[in-house]
Amino acid sequence: MNTLREAGHECCLLARSDGDLWQQAHANGFTSVPASLFAVWDKSPDFDLMHAHDARAHTLAALAGRVPLVVSRRVAFPISTSFVSRWKYSRAARFLAVSKFVAGKLEAGGIPPAKIDIVYDAIDASAPVSEWDPLGPVVSLATGDPQKGRDLVERAAEIARIPIAFSTNLSKDLAHASLFLYISRSEGFGSAALLAMNMGIPVVASGIEGLLETFEDGISGLAVDNDPAAIAAAILRVRQSPELGQTLVANARRRMAERFTTQHLLAGTLASYRRALGG
Repeated sequence: MNTLREAGHECCLLARSDGDLWQQAHANGFTSVPASLFAVWDKSPDFDLMHAHDARAHTLAALAGRVPLVVSRRVAFPISTSFVSRWKYSRAARFLAVSKFVAGKLEAGGIPPAKIDIVYDAIDASAPVSEWDPLGPVVSLATGDPQKGRDLVERAAEIARIPIAFSTNLSKDLAHASLFLYISRSEGFGSAALLAMNMGIPVVASGIEGLLETFEDGISGLAVDNDPAAIAAAILRVRQSPELGQTLVANARRRMAERFTTQHLLAGTLASYRRALGG
């Protein structure tokens, strides 16, 4: 929304009034309205289009919106084939898939490829950059989701004999980390990896679809099998080879500048908006 406004576009947020997003939007001077069917019906004619960013927003916009709808899709699980789901998805003029992998899931669910745009996430280039420390902590995501592979990370830590810092605040905990370990069994993209790459922290991640679109294996990150021994070996390889770590960091920064800036995100989003409006 900040980037859209800087480009001259007016935005209004419909969201939960007790959420962090609402607070941030309000602090940045955006018009914010509690999300409801009535709010969608009432506010949508004041704007050219609606952009839904989660399943609830998609439902509200499909039911009550009165202008073209763009829907972001970030998750890797299949689309339901129920009648209600098919109707809801038919209401969208465009879909913004966060990766080629997610775009494929949309197509498999019956969405015409001509209605799908791939728009990658972005990281603000002004975010703090860390001084890489090969002996710093290994940071991984704190999660209870069995698909995210915490059990594999814990076993790998035992094999490597290196403790893992499970983080709920990556921006803070990645500072001076030796690497970011992103192990998952299913991932739509991997925005947390972008944050680490932007901060100058080497990334070791599962070699699965979605995640492999964030970095180039062996160039701007290391892809590993979801096997504790392989994960442990990759951790030790980065920590014991400063030259490798520095190369991964330099190449990751290049990749960020080439693909994942806010200007890339803005251009892709506006192009999709124009298509939704028939332009």
